[in-house]
Amino acid sequence: MRKAISLVLFISGALALILILASFFPKYMGMLLFLAVFLMGDLVLWLLVRAWIKRRGKPLKLLLPTLFWLPATVLFCMVIAGLFIPFISWNVTAKAILLSLLLMTIISKMIPLILNLLSRLVRLVASGLFATGISWLRWVDISSWLLGSVVWLTMLTGMIVWAYDFKVVTVDVRSPKIPASFENFRIVQVSDIHLGNWIRKQKLIEAIGMMNSLKPDLVVFTGDMFTYSSTEGQDFISYLKQIKARYGVYAVLGNHDYGDYVKWESPVAKQINFTELKDFYHELGWKLLLNSSAVIRLGNDSINILGVENWGAKRRFQRYGDISKAGAGINKSYFSILLSHDPSYWDSIISKQHPEVDLTLSGHTHGGQVGIEDGSLRWSIISAITPLWGGLYLRKKDGLTSTLYVNEGLGTVGYSGRIGIRPEITLIILHTSE
Repeated sequence: MRKAISLVLFISGALALILILASFFPKYMGMLLFLAVFLMGDLVLWLLVRAWIKRRGKPLKLLLPTLFWLPATVLFCMVIAGLFIPFISWNVTAKAILLSLLLMTIISKMIPLILNLLSRLVRLVASGLFATGISWLRWVDISSWLLGSVVWLTMLTGMIVWAYDFKVVTVDVRSPKIPASFENFRIVQVSDIHLGNWIRKQKLIEAIGMMNSLKPDLVVFTGDMFTYSSTEGQDFISYLKQIKARYGVYAVLGNHDYGDYVKWESPVAKQINFTELKDFYHELGWKLLLNSSAVIRLGNDSINILGVENWGAKRRFQRYGDISKAGAGINKSYFSILLSHDPSYWDSIISKQHPEVDLTLSGHTHGGQVGIEDGSLRWSIISAITPLWGGLYLRKKDGLTSTLYVNEGLGTVGYSGRIGIRPEITLIILHTSE
């Protein structure tokens, strides 16, 4: 009876946590479903290992259950704290580390859960076929925990080291529409800084130094400066002001910049956040393009820079982007560069309906943050979700070529680390011939 009551209380508590989190983070239902599966899996895994733990000596008998239930306990404490202190007001570094460690532990514990369940299934089948047990399955159980530990340590390394292992990717763009004055014009693109996940501030200074060393004529930022709210940027203004380019810095907004990923006290509070976001860019001296455009002039020649608000093919993302509004009044004979945070806008609309846009620069994907990039071998954890996760893409229509470049992001979201996909600074060099 006591076990049944404990089970009911655990399931009820888990459901309550998920419901509370759903009200805190309205845009994260997919992740919350994953979290619900983990909490149920955590209970199943405990039932599988509980008997083994009870047979250990007294120190381990106390230590192991404490370590086992620590992630769920931390999650519970975070949710309770969020009821009294709004999540958006938490210390940026603290919440980034806590959320990452929690995610790392969830993923790592899934490995022994799956392998332990499989070994129990094999034992169940084997018991009806063999008179004796299968001794090597005990090593499967032990190895599953070792493998989970390796995954956890790898993800920790991804947070501490690989998240700041910046790379510079050089892309040559050629078009007869590029004027002679713009031969070798240098554009540096960065995307998805996510200041709400940025743990080591000194590393941002390092990245900015790398950008400035490329001697850009123009710098473009393709969205997601923030993760939850514009307050995340206050400690970084002095750093970002150090970005220099002859013709300035142009930026657009990403899906996270609108403040849709957290609960606000009121619509007015959310609107104030958006106003502060625009003030943030104004203080930086960056030109924020909200379905608008600008002309870059060099001598007697010009090119267009267009910027649309976020537009995503998947319905959970905003659809504020309006290329017709952004391109109103532009000279279509000029070479045109579009800044669009989500590459699905190019895939769904630009490449099919707007041949006047020659080059689209996007971000959003982070390259999945986990994957393999080794010469011709390129795979990302999100490859099955979208083929447009990083790099250069071309599409021809009616004799015209539409080009997309997807930057793999400078920062991180969710898990504050990277494994195999390095943070990217892109150098785009324009050339007048094909």
